[in-house]
Amino acid sequence: VSLKQMAESRKCTIGMLVEEIAENHPDQGNLTSAIRVACMRGLAEESMELRKLASIRTINAILVACPSPAFALSSSKKILTFNAPFQQLVRRQLPNAPGDDGRQDLKLALDLNVVDVFARLDANGETPVTTGFVIGAGERRYRGQLSAVRAPVTEPELLMAFVFNG
Repeated sequence: VSLKQMAESRKCTIGMLVEEIAENHPDQGNLTSAIRVACMRGLAEESMELRKLASIRTINAILVACPSPAFALSSSKKILTFNAPFQQLVRRQLPNAPGDDGRQDLKLALDLNVVDVFARLDANGETPVTTGFVIGAGERRYRGQLSAVRAPVTEPELLMAFVFNG
């Protein structure tokens, strides 16, 4: 299967790929071994590319590029990263008291449990899940709607949430 995938990605036939491998390893008598090594190298390169794509840095870049409020939420219900429009939404809807330099009391709650959102994503072929949310600080609350999708990372399990009426 790897040899076929390599040929497809290079837009050539399997025969052409085998010829290329044989030409690049003329001193090795065992062509089968050279093909295995080429396949393993190809898989290792693909794995490295996928690791770069499946990173919190990529998630952050996606959120930063989004013009609407958005954030990444871990399965443990912790906001790991957010964009400037989300920060502006929080500041606008839940302003700090004079002299208060931080938002240590900020709380986020989803109408659906985070586990249920992941379960719905699994059941519906990764179709985005819409849910309500509440952000609170002290006595102030802001209610909105968001659309959540699974972030393309393996660890930690993350949701990317996009606010659509903030």
